[in-house]
Amino acid sequence: MKSELLKRSVLFVLPCIAAALPWVPGSLQAHDVEGVGKLSSAEHLVAITRGGVLYDKWYGALGKEAPKTTHPAYPSAGKQKGASTWRCKECHGWDYKGARGAYHKGSHYSGIGGIRNMTHAPLDTIVATLKDKTHGLGELIPNKELMNLAHFIAHGQLDMDVYIDRASKKAKGDAANGERIFQTTCARCHGSDGKLINFKSPPKVEYIGTVATKNPWETLHKLRMGQPGVPMMSMLAFDIQDHVDVLAYTQTLPVK
Repeated sequence: MKSELLKRSVLFVLPCIAAALPWVPGSLQAHDVEGVGKLSSAEHLVAITRGGVLYDKWYGALGKEAPKTTHPAYPSAGKQKGASTWRCKECHGWDYKGARGAYHKGSHYSGIGGIRNMTHAPLDTIVATLKDKTHGLGELIPNKELMNLAHFIAHGQLDMDVYIDRASKKAKGDAANGERIFQTTCARCHGSDGKLINFKSPPKVEYIGTVATKNPWETLHKLRMGQPGVPMMSMLAFDIQDHVDVLAYTQTLPVK
C-alpha cells in the first residue's frame, strides 16, 4: 500500500521538478560539487546520486536479498549485526566521518574512520578499495555500480558540519525557503505536515520530521541522493543551500 502510494505520487512530483528547473539539452542545471566546481553533465550527476543510494543501502538499491551474515570486517566492538553491517553508511556514517562524526558514540559506533579523505580520489583507486579483502564488494556489486559508488565518494560527499550544527543538530538553513520547496515537491508523497508516510510499523511512528530532528545527517543525505528501492527523487540538481533549507523546514514538522 505504502509502496503503491509512492509510485503514484512520484508521477505528479517529477513533472513539477522538470518544469521548475532551467533545463539545457543534454545537461542538468549547473551544480556545485565539492572540489569539482560547477558540473553540468547529466551523466555525472546521475552517477553521483546512484552512488549515493548505494552508499545508503546497496542491496536495497540493487533489489538484492539482504546479506544474512555480519560483514567479516565489522569490528567485534560494534553493536550491529547482520545485513546492516554491510551498508557503507553503517561504518562511515551519514556525515561521512565515521568514528570522528555523529557515530563517535552510541549504538552505531564501530571505531571505523570516515571517507572524507577519499574526496577527489581517482575513481579506479576507490573501486579497487571497494573490491579489496576488507570491503569484499567485488562479487556482490556489478562493476558499473561500483563506479557509481566511486563517483559519489569522490565527488558527491560534503562536509556536513558546514551545514548542520553538530551540538544542537540544527540545520543552518532558511526554513521559510525550505517550506516553499517542500510544499511544492516533497509534500506530494510525505503530506503537507510530513506525516503521510510512516517509516515504522504502527503503532510506532517515524515521520520525516522525526528523522530530520534526530538524525539530520541522514535526512540531508537522502534529500540530496534519494532513497534506495523506492521512487524518491534526488534534489542534487538544486543548490546545496536549498537542500539545507528543506532540512531546516522538516525539523519544524511533527515528530509524532
